[in-house]
Amino acid sequence: MKLKNGLFASLLAVGLIAGAVGTVSADTLRFASEAPRTDTQSIAGQRFNELLKAKTNGALDIKIFADSSLGAFQAAIAGVRGGTIDMAISGSANYGGMVPLLGIFDIPFMFKDTAHAYRVLDGKVGQDMLDKLDAFGMKGLAFWDNGWRNMTNNLRPITKPDDLKGMKMRTTGSPAHIEAFKLLGSNPVPMPLAELYTALEMKTVDAQEHPIGVLWSAKLYEVQKHLSLTNHAYSALILAMNKAKYDALPPAHQKALVEAAREAGQYQRQLNNDGTAKIVADLKKAGLQVVDKVDGGPFLEATKPGRETFVAKFGGADVIKAIDAARDAK
Repeated sequence: MKLKNGLFASLLAVGLIAGAVGTVSADTLRFASEAPRTDTQSIAGQRFNELLKAKTNGALDIKIFADSSLGAFQAAIAGVRGGTIDMAISGSANYGGMVPLLGIFDIPFMFKDTAHAYRVLDGKVGQDMLDKLDAFGMKGLAFWDNGWRNMTNNLRPITKPDDLKGMKMRTTGSPAHIEAFKLLGSNPVPMPLAELYTALEMKTVDAQEHPIGVLWSAKLYEVQKHLSLTNHAYSALILAMNKAKYDALPPAHQKALVEAAREAGQYQRQLNNDGTAKIVADLKKAGLQVVDKVDGGPFLEATKPGRETFVAKFGGADVIKAIDAARDAK
């Protein structure tokens, strides 16, 4: 017994000394993403890991689980809330079941341009939205970039709202997205990304709408014929972490996490913005028929009632006012 106690005391002392000089083993955080490993989400996840290790002297690092390997967005977000997954990156619409106001970002033509979207997300409106996740066991770390959503389908080129009549369109589960495509005359079908390729291949749905980067990385172009660059809605990603895990960290590590998450988010936005033109060119080479210029005016007019419908259901008139106020800010 004395030997065991002595050994325990020695090991404890070594542990305390190691902790004092910062040589404890890294705390590896499980990072879940639906997107393929080739997507900018995973590439920026690696940058996030590098930044975090540097800022914490190796005390924290990240292991990326791409390709929905920890489950589709519902399972990933539930895992973060329950603590079985440390953090997840997912479309802001996928958190809407908990925070319906997040759906405001999904309303078509809510943002004038990319700079407008970034001003809102990186400002008070965005921070207020991230803070609302606290009540659901999650810490919103940062907004990353999904990008401008565009439409593909197997039936015909889309140049005007009438082209969508009767089309079975895969959407997110966002009420704003679903309402918009109803207003455009299509039949919206909410579905996780992990199921989409097969659904398009089997013609369960005719069409889908995603940012160009996801269209490419998920190889959805292999089972689609037409791409229309409608840029009908900007889509943000939210990087969220289990709040209990975050709260248990030392303040310095909490600060490092937020800083690294936001710096990696800036990097990921740049990757997306820089890569869009090349991806469109590659999609054309792959055989996709591309409508480069689509007049957004008729689409805007057709979907305008969606704003009033959203506010009537979920509120947020003040948020829309704040977003509009940032439209032309510098």
